[in-house]
Amino acid sequence: MNPVIVVHGGGSSNISKDRKECVRQGIMRAATVGYNILKEGGSAVDAVEGAVIILENDPEFNAGCGSVLNVNGDVEMDASIMDGKDLSTGAVSAVRCIANPIKLARLVMEKTPHCFLTDQGAAKFAASMGIPQIPGEQLVTERNIKRLEKEKREKGAQKPGCNKNLGTVGAVALDCKGNVAYATSTGGIINKMVGRVGDSPCVGSGGYADNNIGAISTTGHGESILKVNLARLTLFHIEQGKTLEEAANLSLGYMKSRLKGLGGVILVDKTGGWVVKWTSTSMPWAAAKDGKLHSGIDVGEATTVDLA
Repeated sequence: MNPVIVVHGGGSSNISKDRKECVRQGIMRAATVGYNILKEGGSAVDAVEGAVIILENDPEFNAGCGSVLNVNGDVEMDASIMDGKDLSTGAVSAVRCIANPIKLARLVMEKTPHCFLTDQGAAKFAASMGIPQIPGEQLVTERNIKRLEKEKREKGAQKPGCNKNLGTVGAVALDCKGNVAYATSTGGIINKMVGRVGDSPCVGSGGYADNNIGAISTTGHGESILKVNLARLTLFHIEQGKTLEEAANLSLGYMKSRLKGLGGVILVDKTGGWVVKWTSTSMPWAAAKDGKLHSGIDVGEATTVDLA
């Protein structure tokens, strides 16, 4: 089986010209790291975790360092991961003061009998696993302080279902043994209530992986994604015989028509086919397969380069 990895940097309303190159480089770096893990015989779970860690550590993306701020100006993060081999899954929500929530989600999957830990319980578990606590301000960027101030100023003029605040990071992979996995991580939405949790840590909404079908990671308006179970809905269409592209278009189209919710998905199937689709203005993505790295940000724009 030829390994494949696809990563996304979140659906978004617009990425300013001055940020585009940094975002493009970040997403390509994450895909390359994940692909190298797969090429060296690593598992799909290793690859998606490795790729997402790169994005959590990159301040351009809304996950880990670079997460958006809640109403109090604090970072609260959500993440989940799933192994398509046996449907084992791990998730954390409302976690603070750790660099890489996706690492903690994987530990929940592998070191506890549970699927999902939140807030204080997740923090205690992280400490027991030796994950270092970092000062919360280390995760806060100047750009996100300004974004929160702007959001608070404009809040009165907001229309519901506004096409913004769609940032998440995610990865899906197929390894050489035919196993699939997904990982999704986020800081949530700007100016959210304390304790608000979106789709990213919720299996079936923020992602899903099943060796019998494939793997998906989603991004977009979290409340809309939760309401339609976007990840599992998309895979259901594949089970019904739809192509990857048809399945993605159907589920994203349903979310948009039913809820005016915008978002995006990345998909890989059990044969190594992959697709990226979004209804938001843009979605940074990259995919690595057969020694080639494909990437893009806006609709109809893609580049391909050879991987060394």
